[in-house]
Amino acid sequence: MIERLEIILKKYNDLSEELLKEEILSDYAKTAQLSKEQKELEETVIIYKKYKKVLVDIEELKSMEKDTEMMEIVKDELFNLEKEKETLEEKLQFLLIPKDENDGKNIIMEIRGAAGGDEANIFAGDLFRMYSHYAEKMGFKIEIMNAVEGTAGGFSQIEFMITGENVYSKLKYESGAHRVQRVPETESQGRVHTSTATVVVFPEVENKEVNINENDLKIDVYHSSGAGGQSVNTSNSAVRITHLPTNTVVTYQTERSQLKNKQKALQVLAAKLQDEQRQKEEKLLGDARKSKIGTGDRSEKIRTYNYPQNRITDHRINFSIMELDKVMNGNLEPIIDALILEDQKRKLAGENN
Repeated sequence: MIERLEIILKKYNDLSEELLKEEILSDYAKTAQLSKEQKELEETVIIYKKYKKVLVDIEELKSMEKDTEMMEIVKDELFNLEKEKETLEEKLQFLLIPKDENDGKNIIMEIRGAAGGDEANIFAGDLFRMYSHYAEKMGFKIEIMNAVEGTAGGFSQIEFMITGENVYSKLKYESGAHRVQRVPETESQGRVHTSTATVVVFPEVENKEVNINENDLKIDVYHSSGAGGQSVNTSNSAVRITHLPTNTVVTYQTERSQLKNKQKALQVLAAKLQDEQRQKEEKLLGDARKSKIGTGDRSEKIRTYNYPQNRITDHRINFSIMELDKVMNGNLEPIIDALILEDQKRKLAGENN
């Protein structure tokens, strides 16, 4: 571990020197790239420096143990430093786990009403608002790409992009079936119903990362429409692209320019196709998927939102909190933090086996 940490420390220091050079400072793109690399190493370097200081302090105290007058004080301080050393070692082990290459990316999220008719669509709308509140709290931005409203409210389908710093690292665990248990507004006898909505999360990719043959595409254009079906503008700017070999359909209508909608639709299509390829590769690996937090499949039940008990449960890690009202208002951090911690533990266990 120390050898790996020393390499990281050297790289961090080398980057610091590079960022002081005039030829680098005059190149904005290069400065941004090196600053990003350094930022990714910063937390590890800070904790490693603390760890090194603790080791030095422990050795100094051990040399004082022979002093009978200082023995009790030294013993207490040594105990505290040994505890701090263990805590820092654990943090460093987690920080040395290989990062997901997609963690720093923006995401595309799809939410669909599934089992439960109108109530499922209403719940899909509730989930969209939950993620919107969370994005606002985190300083992320949301851009709706396509939305089909439910007849009784909510959405039968909504697709949107979330952009910001390390969005995928926070929301990559949200893919799967979300189940709600509550009394629907339409229920006259007060019976609790169970409905589901599905969520899929894709990391954003550049078109060049996926080879898409133009001959495999069917492109349709039509009037953009907003909530309730009203026309957003009178030009045929909305774009629907169908990838014929996989029957993958992408719709984009946010921009007023047909060309911009097409470019963004192609970017979303690339993300979907890459995700499909990744899922196929992981299935071929078999047991490799078992170490993950969920499979990412829409059919996998990942979470239950129990309104009568104000309880939310993530079934993948057996985690429950009685704060459903807060979660629905965007306070997703307790669940996301628990998922990240469990993911790190599983990766660390896999690395140590």
